[in-house]
Amino acid sequence: MTTQPSLFIPHGGGPCFFMHEDGSVDPMWQPMQRYLERIIADLPEKPKAILMISGHWEEEAFTVHTGAQPALYFDYYGFPEHTYRLRWDAPGAPALARRAEALLKAAGFATGEEAARGWDHGVFIPMMVARPEADIPVVQLSLRGDLDPAAHIAAGRALAPLRDEGVLIVGSGMSFHNMRVRGPAATDAADIFDDALTAAVTDPDAESRARRVAAWEDLPEARFAHPREEHLIPLMVALGAGGDSPATRDFTDHVIGWKVSGYRFG
Repeated sequence: MTTQPSLFIPHGGGPCFFMHEDGSVDPMWQPMQRYLERIIADLPEKPKAILMISGHWEEEAFTVHTGAQPALYFDYYGFPEHTYRLRWDAPGAPALARRAEALLKAAGFATGEEAARGWDHGVFIPMMVARPEADIPVVQLSLRGDLDPAAHIAAGRALAPLRDEGVLIVGSGMSFHNMRVRGPAATDAADIFDDALTAAVTDPDAESRARRVAAWEDLPEARFAHPREEHLIPLMVALGAGGDSPATRDFTDHVIGWKVSGYRFG
């Protein structure tokens, strides 16, 4: 079985790719849409399953969703009515959920299980673009509520064996996420942060890479880019799961004046 990479992807803003009932997408979001459309096609082979970590689910301990057929959790507000009737009916993967939980426990992490919460929009919105066929099982893993970067990198390292088992590991968030700023006022600072983050993420030395990304608050404009870091922390899991694999930036674009990037490990 071919080893899968791990990814950090941007998931956009709310149901941004599905705002129009006629299927059209606002030009601002089209480059990100095209990127998400190819993330499965660009893999070495179709993954056996996908483990996703979204910036929209936090628990006290790392928690796996064990449901066999999760519903959708529409955790966005103020959007057109039809966006609350979206469907994406991919199956869950309870066995994979418990395998991921076992790997985390073996690494010394406290864990939990949950079966009732639906997939939040950090999962189903990008996956509706990436895999509209909904034919790949998905497991969602929560963030740990302390949002400790090093702990999430370590959790990713614990989960890395799944890549050799045909599982694609995806961190879903945004590399820039400051909802209080829009347009040109944000652009210069967003560019500065993105350049610094990308330099850290693509450091060819894996140990140095992990140190630099864990210390993300030391990067220029860090707290401007992330007043709260829940949308960046999924990157830590993807990076940890990537291990020594080469790291590349495979997407970058400006949306709402923000420079936003996606990364691939392996």
